Amino acid sequence: MRVLISGASIAGPVLAYWLNRYGFDVTVVERAPVLRKTGGHAVDLFRPAMDISEWMGVLPEVERAATHMDRGTLFREGSPRPIRVDLGKVFAAVSDRHVEILRDDLSEIYYDATRDNVEYIFGDSITGISDGDVTFENGPARHFDVIVGADGLHSNVRKLVFGEVPKTFIGAHLAVMTVPKDLGNDGEYMFHMGAGRVAGVYSAKHMPDGRVIFLFRGPELDYHHRDVARQKELLRAAMAGMHPAVDRWLTELDTTPAFYFDSITQLSMNTWSRGRVTLVGDAGYCPGPAVGGSTSLAVLGAYVLAGELAAADGDYTRAFAAYEREMMGLVTQSRSFAAGAAKTLIPGSRLAVWALARGSGLASLLPAGVMRAVAKLNSKGVRMHDSMVVKQYPELRTHPAA
Repeated sequence: MRVLISGASIAGPVLAYWLNRYGFDVTVVERAPVLRKTGGHAVDLFRPAMDISEWMGVLPEVERAATHMDRGTLFREGSPRPIRVDLGKVFAAVSDRHVEILRDDLSEIYYDATRDNVEYIFGDSITGISDGDVTFENGPARHFDVIVGADGLHSNVRKLVFGEVPKTFIGAHLAVMTVPKDLGNDGEYMFHMGAGRVAGVYSAKHMPDGRVIFLFRGPELDYHHRDVARQKELLRAAMAGMHPAVDRWLTELDTTPAFYFDSITQLSMNTWSRGRVTLVGDAGYCPGPAVGGSTSLAVLGAYVLAGELAAADGDYTRAFAAYEREMMGLVTQSRSFAAGAAKTLIPGSRLAVWALARGSGLASLLPAGVMRAVAKLNSKGVRMHDSMVVKQYPELRTHPAA
C-alpha cells in the first residue's frame, strides 16, 4: 500500500517510520530543498512522546541533543533586580520523563531514522489531489492509496482538500531568530518581561549559536506567512524600547540566518479526514505554537495514525475514524490548556508580570519533591501532556513485518 506524506519536519518522519515498520510503501515530499538544519526554537517532548522515541530506537540521540536548560533569569521591565529560577525543578515537576530539544535537531534525528527505508523528495510540493491521483509542482503525477498532510499550521494539503478552515487567534504572536552564541549563556534562559510582551535569549553547549524568542500580545496582524520583511517590521514595532538588551537583540534581525514569525493560532476542525486524505500534527490540530505542547502531540498523532492504518490492514476509512477517536480528546485538552498558557506566559499587566516573576522565584525555593507532588494534583494543568494516555500497538510492533 502506497502512502504519501507531505512534510518532513516532525510528524512526517515519525509517521513514515512507523508505516515503514508496518510494511507500507512510504514517500515523503518536502517543499524545502534540503532538510532544515538551522534555526528553529526549542520544543518539549513529554513522557508519551519520549516513550515513542524510545520504541523507535532514537532516544539516546534525543537525550544527547537536549538543551539541558536548568537555570532561568527573569528581569521585570523597569526593575534592575533579576529573579533566579531553578528550571531543573520546574521541568521535574511538570513531567516524569521530559526533554527540551531544538526543533531542527529533533527533525534531523527522526529523518535519520527513516532515510534509508523511506523515499524522500525535497524541493517539491503537491499541487493537486483527486482521489488518489496527486500532481506535483516539479515532479510527475503519481497515484497513492493514502495521502497525509503533515505540513504544519499553513498546510498545503489541508488547503487543497478542505479549503479554508476555522481558526482561532488566541491573542499573541511568536518570533524566533538565530543570533551569535555570545549573546546567551549555555544552559540558561534570560528573559525580559513587560506587560504584554516577553523576550528571551538562550544557548546550549552543543549549539554553535543562540536563539532569541519573542512573545507579544495584541490584535491579529496583517501579513503573509512568507513575507519575512513585513514580519520583521511588525516585530520591531512590538518589542522596541523594552530594554537595551532587547534592542540589541533586535539589531540581529538584519543579519540573522534563520527567522520564524507567526500568530499563536488554533485550528478548530471537527474532522481531519476526507476520502483518502487525512492530516496529522499542526496541519490538523495545532493547539497553538509554543504554548500547547504541539510537538509532543504531533509525535503522538503520527504514532496513532500509523498504528490504526496497520490495525485496519490499510482500510483507510476505518483507520481514519479510529485515529480521530483516539486523538480528538487529547487535542481538545491541548487547545484548552494552550489558551490559558498564552495568557500566563505573556502577562497582560504590570501586576501580572510581578506575580509571575515572584511566583516563579518562590516556587524554585520549594523542595523538588513538594513541587512535584503539588503539580501531580492537577493532571489537566501543567501535568496534562505528561498524563496523556496513548493507545499502544504492541502486537504490531512485534509483528514479523516490523
